Amino acid sequence: MRILLIGATGTLGSAVLAALSDRAEVLTASRSGEYPVDLTDPASITALYDRVGSIDAVAVSAGVTPFKPLAELTRADYSAGLTDKLLGQVELVQQGLGRLADGGSFTLVSGVLAYDPIVTGAVAATVNGALDSFVRAAAIELPRGLRINAVSATVFEEAWEAYGDYFPGYKPVPTAEAARAYVKSVFGRQTGQIYRVGY
Repeated sequence: MRILLIGATGTLGSAVLAALSDRAEVLTASRSGEYPVDLTDPASITALYDRVGSIDAVAVSAGVTPFKPLAELTRADYSAGLTDKLLGQVELVQQGLGRLADGGSFTLVSGVLAYDPIVTGAVAATVNGALDSFVRAAAIELPRGLRINAVSATVFEEAWEAYGDYFPGYKPVPTAEAARAYVKSVFGRQTGQIYRVGY
């Protein structure tokens, strides 16, 4: 099996890479990795698919959203989150429909803020909620036995020192726990699922 992992160099992506590499060949993509890609640019996504060739699965652990107090958020801030984390992943699926082998899968990344928001997290909550809805809707229309799921995790132990103050009362989880959800999504048979990790 050949898996395209986007965001492989990040905190979560590194754990996902380790978990998937035990069972498959993993091609790693990021803004400056083995296979460069910019999720905000559909042409960059096309070029990525052209370079990697035949694949069985796409897994995403990348996506950026701005964090600001609600009163300071602008339309440009919402557009930035929508363009990167939401529409970037939607574009990966849209273009991947004709690229993945029969029975292949997409695993997207959303997050806890869709269900349990924090101060300064309005854009992330909006984007994550939209991603989860997209996964459920796309699952009933995918052709050729293709599947789609999302991994929605809480804050990670590895990022707690930097972000813990933004998540008062939350219990962090290790990235390895979220990585197991990716393994379940890629190698299992479920579709249209939002795998909640740590909440």
